[in-house]
Amino acid sequence: MRDISRATGMSLAGLYHYCESKERLLFLIQKHTFSTIIKDLKARLETVTEPEDRIRIFILNHVQYFVSNQPGLKVLAHEDESLKHGLSTEIAGIKREYYRICLGLMQDLRCQRGLDFNTRTAVLSLFGMINWIYTWYNPRVDGHAGALAEQMGNIVLNGIVHGGKPRKKSTRKQ
Repeated sequence: MRDISRATGMSLAGLYHYCESKERLLFLIQKHTFSTIIKDLKARLETVTEPEDRIRIFILNHVQYFVSNQPGLKVLAHEDESLKHGLSTEIAGIKREYYRICLGLMQDLRCQRGLDFNTRTAVLSLFGMINWIYTWYNPRVDGHAGALAEQMGNIVLNGIVHGGKPRKKSTRKQ
């Protein structure tokens, strides 16, 4: 809190007037982040009906937010279990909503295309991919958020379309 006080030029007492603890501040950061991501996602999904496009929008929305807010993602990843005293319950509910949105998108794709894959595994694999961006993302190497999201979407969706099974080896000589 002292570091925040110094960085903002606000007195420590003034800061505590608005935010009574570090835990409350962490709660507010997490709530803002997840609420913003969900609100933006829902707005983007409103006019799109194609399941594959909707999954790509989910990925793009997530990647764009976190590429432009990398410090926030770092806080979320490393301080996730720091919330106590009921504050974690509200954040867990928002996170469950986000997970359920993605799960629904995967289920829609599976049903519409008649695919055979485990939607929970697909969603958790996707989250594993997109949630660690802050540890490795370098715009000079990885490109802008749109290009990165497209590549990630290709990896996830091509894996799903082929059921996670390796393609048959070519019989032609190389």
